[in-house]
Amino acid sequence: MAKKKGVKPIAQNKKARHDYFIEESIECGIELKGTEVKSMRQGKVNLKESFAMVKNGEIFVQGMHISPYEQGNIFNTDPLRPKRLLLHKSEIRKLGSAVQRQGYALVPLDVYLKDGRMKLNLGLCVGKHLHDKRASTAERDVKREMARMVRTNNRGE
Repeated sequence: MAKKKGVKPIAQNKKARHDYFIEESIECGIELKGTEVKSMRQGKVNLKESFAMVKNGEIFVQGMHISPYEQGNIFNTDPLRPKRLLLHKSEIRKLGSAVQRQGYALVPLDVYLKDGRMKLNLGLCVGKHLHDKRASTAERDVKREMARMVRTNNRGE
């Protein structure tokens, strides 16, 4: 059977987009076990409390919850085990230095299936303060109100 082409979204981390300014995003592969891949294809993954860290020249995702696969008996792994991300060494060094020196955080933004392989979009982020969150919420409300006004004017009401 041929692998399907294209991108299929699996999960998003909406909390990260609310809590952080995303400076840069990088696509990377994830090292997974067989039952984890099957469970992720069913959409049973949660990125809400996850983060990434550089350790010994490798990047690991902590707190990414992948629910156990129902038919996976003894081959199921710990749902919260650290998962290694697959990046080039130069990218790992660049991200590691940014996190150490400038106070950035590495946060998983979303997981998707691309040409039959699981990919993770990793964001290099800076935390928002409370007033920044309020400003972004107010900006979103204004855009929503403008779109609503445009819709009502186009209907001719």
